[in-house]
Amino acid sequence: MFYPIQLLADWLTYSLFSITPQSELAHTVNFFIFDTIKIIILLLVIIFVVSFIRTYLPPQKVRLFIAKKNKLTGHILASLLGIITPFCSCSAVPLFLGFVEAGIPLGVTFSFLVASPMINEVALVLLIGLFGWKIALIYIISGLLIAIISGLIIGRLKVEHLVADFVRQHNQINNTAPVVKKNLRERIIYARTYAFNIVRKVWLYILIGVGIGAWIHGYVPADFLTNYAGADKWYAVPLATLVGIPLYSNTAGVIPLVSALTEKGVAMGTTLAFMMAVTALSLPEFMILQKVMKVKLIIIFASIVGLGIMFTGYLFNAILK
Repeated sequence: MFYPIQLLADWLTYSLFSITPQSELAHTVNFFIFDTIKIIILLLVIIFVVSFIRTYLPPQKVRLFIAKKNKLTGHILASLLGIITPFCSCSAVPLFLGFVEAGIPLGVTFSFLVASPMINEVALVLLIGLFGWKIALIYIISGLLIAIISGLIIGRLKVEHLVADFVRQHNQINNTAPVVKKNLRERIIYARTYAFNIVRKVWLYILIGVGIGAWIHGYVPADFLTNYAGADKWYAVPLATLVGIPLYSNTAGVIPLVSALTEKGVAMGTTLAFMMAVTALSLPEFMILQKVMKVKLIIIFASIVGLGIMFTGYLFNAILK
């Protein structure tokens, strides 16, 4: 699917820029070009599709449906919705924003935001193929629990005041505004405009996030995690979690890397913590979220999810030792 982009990245890196193949700089530049183009294209396409679908799902109806459920059921439904929406963390943000604007409780929307990039059918298929159904099932259950518990905690903290003012104002408008039907052309125009506006606002942050990830990809030794992430190292899980944050990817991109790490001797819990951090916590995601919420709320979100990921990593290492 992305083969033409890889050909373009290879041509730019090795032919136009004449960088020596197999060098650290070549790996860094090639990774940066490929991932930047791929992410921007994915953002445009997925945000367009999500925004188009949203025109058929008025926020009021979604809000009323979830509002009829008790708090725990709302968190469970939001997390399950995340499973059937296989988006990366960045492209899950627009739908998350739509939930907030619709007046759905903030904690419930965070359950969706955690679950959407971390657990989906793509992850399930790849995990079963590479590790077997037991590991896949444990991962899915762990991801759901992290999403539900994180949302419950954030909901109890009463941090709605940390959401950007324009989102809360939009929320008030959405709760009173009648549903306006659009024709197909209007839906397409809305989705296209929304997608380009989102990318226009975050492209610089994406470049920064991918740039950091490209540097790690090119200059951090391949055996870095293997040397420092053995099951006997108490700091292995936190280190893998922290290293995973700049490496923005989706589950389809990171699971093969996780497989390679386990083959080199990295403990299973450590690699799964790394995978969860890569998919659920990413710099580009934080950059986008900064547009709609205050930094304090982003720190709270990242801390709660990060601690949940680390706990899961330690638990896996203990069970699978």
